[in-house]
Amino acid sequence: MQFKNANVFLENRGFVQAGFSVENGVFTEIIPGAGPADGIDLQGQYVIPGLIDIHTHGNSGADFSDGDYEGLKTMAQYLAQNGVTGFAPASMTLPYDVLETAYLTAKRLRDEQPEGCATLLGINMEGPFFSEKKKGAQNGAYLRNPDWEAFKHLYEVSDGLIRIADLAPELPGAVEFTRKAAELCTVSVAHTDASYEEAAAVYTAGATHLTHLYNAMPAIHHRKPGVIGAASERENVYAELICDGQHVHPSAVRMAFRLFPGRICLISDALRCCGMPDGQYTLGGQDVFLKDGIARLEDGTIAGSAATLYQCMQNAVRFGIRKEEAILSATLNPARQLGCADRVGSIAIGKQADFVICDTELNRKAVWLRGEKCS
Repeated sequence: MQFKNANVFLENRGFVQAGFSVENGVFTEIIPGAGPADGIDLQGQYVIPGLIDIHTHGNSGADFSDGDYEGLKTMAQYLAQNGVTGFAPASMTLPYDVLETAYLTAKRLRDEQPEGCATLLGINMEGPFFSEKKKGAQNGAYLRNPDWEAFKHLYEVSDGLIRIADLAPELPGAVEFTRKAAELCTVSVAHTDASYEEAAAVYTAGATHLTHLYNAMPAIHHRKPGVIGAASERENVYAELICDGQHVHPSAVRMAFRLFPGRICLISDALRCCGMPDGQYTLGGQDVFLKDGIARLEDGTIAGSAATLYQCMQNAVRFGIRKEEAILSATLNPARQLGCADRVGSIAIGKQADFVICDTELNRKAVWLRGEKCS
């Protein structure tokens, strides 16, 4: 299948007038200029890579941690319809047996890869190795210190699908755990009250990621730079950013892109209430209340978002981030942190043909998943 007369977003080049070809679910040719004489005429519309959400808990009433296969399929279908063609569902702080059940459903979805479902690219293990003080919406009853044997078991059960493992650096055993886990996946600092020195030790041990920057961690202080300072000064560390307009002020969004130039991963941190009406929902065994687009625990703690990653990318542009930076932060950067940038995340020959056709404001017109139109 061929496409012509498009403005195609290419890595390191931005938007380029071009056409392209797709065969057997992959990009086979990028043709500068108007493109092939035949093919679908996109009439100057914009083409961007399908988005990749590396931190989403749920949508449409379903949550990954439920361990329900049909619910996970529903999540993946909703994501694809909303321009998110790849994802790594995030689990919560829960008992190990509950996590094991959820991880087995992820393995099944990856293996079966149902039509119309976003590609499951990995798992984000968000918990249980977190600080009580900064647990946020995580369930304190199930918090644990870093446990290599428990992690290794879950890693093997999931057939290596855990691509991001989160922990608080101040916990006993965090440095040694990081040294081992970093050999298998990306290690991320999260839900932490760590000092600069504690965080630096974990980054030196191999951590290369920071979970939802600003949230569930100490604020920057000029005499106590903390986790954010330790992460920002290391050029191999990427930072997640929830850009739903609720978790982070637009000025702090702009600051984040300066603190981590070229190293931001936009995420949704969406909950099961995403795509649902206001009301009462659950998260990790706790009640969550959605009202006016904001999800909170009963005590008022912001629990996650009700936004899609596509909305977050558009918000970033609206907040003053260059369109090209926002797109990279929702596509190629997340793919890099999952270790699959050789397969997805950009429009390039040989990569999976996941792309979104949109207008100049990035409003979606159509989504193509693995070379097939899905919306």
